[in-house]
Amino acid sequence: MSTEIIHEKQDLTYLSWSLIRSSSGTAGSFLKATDDLQQLKIYYKLSNYDGINGIVGHECINEIIVDRLLNILGIEHLHYDLIHADIDVDGKEMETYLCASKDFKAHGEHKVALDAYYQAEKLDGETPLQFCTRNGWSDFIYKMLVVDFLILNRDRHGANIEVLRNARKKSLRLAPIFDHGLSLLFNCHTEEEINQFDVMKDRAVQCFVGSRSAQQNLMLIPKDEILALNPLQHTHKAYLLEGLDGIIPQSLQNKIWDMIWQRWEYYENLCSQR
Repeated sequence: MSTEIIHEKQDLTYLSWSLIRSSSGTAGSFLKATDDLQQLKIYYKLSNYDGINGIVGHECINEIIVDRLLNILGIEHLHYDLIHADIDVDGKEMETYLCASKDFKAHGEHKVALDAYYQAEKLDGETPLQFCTRNGWSDFIYKMLVVDFLILNRDRHGANIEVLRNARKKSLRLAPIFDHGLSLLFNCHTEEEINQFDVMKDRAVQCFVGSRSAQQNLMLIPKDEILALNPLQHTHKAYLLEGLDGIIPQSLQNKIWDMIWQRWEYYENLCSQR
């Protein structure tokens, strides 16, 4: 499935937005909405929202870029569309680009956050990573750790990984990788912040199955389980950033590419040395 950017403005003022507080320590809030009128439930979310200034972030654009990156790498994930729309938040109409995704649960499945499932089912002294390995999810977790390093995802808490259960079929699986908004240069809003951002700096992250270091989390992947991902190439830059002119500045686009590419080179070198 390919990511779509809908530039023609849509009327989504009928959506009702609920408040999801930022867990990253940033100012503002994250608003989400659902549309049950579609054949498949559609989930919408906004970039960082400020009640005074409106939409102040670009997290939804990050979702689209990471979606495309995971297409290239061949990693299963939730697909997002980016939609230009009019919305209404608390009686205030505004124009923005927002994300839309379809429900990833199969019929009969129910979801539970990984941290809650871990607390209910773990063995004595078992770490979250050991728990995931025992359940046969190590390949998923290792891919997630690589992705979160490449994009410097700051918010992979235990509810941003979900377990899908079907009691009748007695099936259990992890949901496709999702929620990458708080990554890349999500907290850069000025040219000065973009220019000064060090794309290789190992900033503190939340990672339920690992540590506070995305770089150190790569070392959790055993040497004999190095992942065979589809390689990232310079020619992929155009695909990753296609259609984003006029939505985010060119300087931000270029810095995002520099970040992904330099981190990919670091990961490739690490793999060759192990």
